[in-house]
Amino acid sequence: MAAPRRDTRGIVDAAELFARVRFRRHEPAEPLRPYLEHYWLIDWDLTQPYASHVVPHPSVNIVFQRYAGQDPFGEVAGIGLDLFTQKLEGRGRVCGIQFRPGGFRPFAPGRPLSSLTGQRLRLPEVLPGSESAVAAVLDPDDEQARVAALDSFLLDLDPRPDPQATLAATLVDRIRADRAIRHVGEFAEAQGMTVRALQRLFSAYVGVGPKWIILRYRIHEALERAEAAESVNWATLAADLGYADQAHLVRDFTATVGVPPRAYASGHQPS
Repeated sequence: MAAPRRDTRGIVDAAELFARVRFRRHEPAEPLRPYLEHYWLIDWDLTQPYASHVVPHPSVNIVFQRYAGQDPFGEVAGIGLDLFTQKLEGRGRVCGIQFRPGGFRPFAPGRPLSSLTGQRLRLPEVLPGSESAVAAVLDPDDEQARVAALDSFLLDLDPRPDPQATLAATLVDRIRADRAIRHVGEFAEAQGMTVRALQRLFSAYVGVGPKWIILRYRIHEALERAEAAESVNWATLAADLGYADQAHLVRDFTATVGVPPRAYASGHQPS
């Protein structure tokens, strides 16, 4: 596995977020790398409330959280189908684990990942006996100690390699890397699978279907292009991403992000 990603895909108005909070990614211990994308750490000390927005990846996250005026807690966040908004105020800290698509299943082998989709469940509901991990992860001020606590927490769960989980992760990686993959039927055939077999695999090991993943990565790329460029030719971008026309891109972008792409590029963020 390569070092943690440096892109901002999925983060709405990443520059504004990074100006408000300290955001870092860390690589997990080597035995955990087949299952994880990275750890992500956020700390903030704000004088005014701020709302962060994320278009979720097709990944399960475990999130240890401490907010002003609340007891700290951990939760398992299944794949979010909609824009995720989190209000931040005062002082706080979050330590997150982003699993690779398919990577969470070896930690909860009896649970189809579709049962977590759209859900945010307290950590002990999914991983019994994990209560003590909350303080172990959130209490240290030294972030390397927090990373070590995350490693220890996951290694103690003793995940076992699962060939089906590995296959699911490999197929999602192909979709993420290859913008030419646009149709589920053609993709399934290229993998020597039926559409139904591919859908069953993704439901059990990823949590969403292959069509949803294709569309979500299109929106991530559109977001990143809008962040990076002063002017975006939306018709050309729609064609690059495999849309039939610009109107379909505008529809999907607006439904996912909450504002049309031109408004987003002009600085009008979702409220």
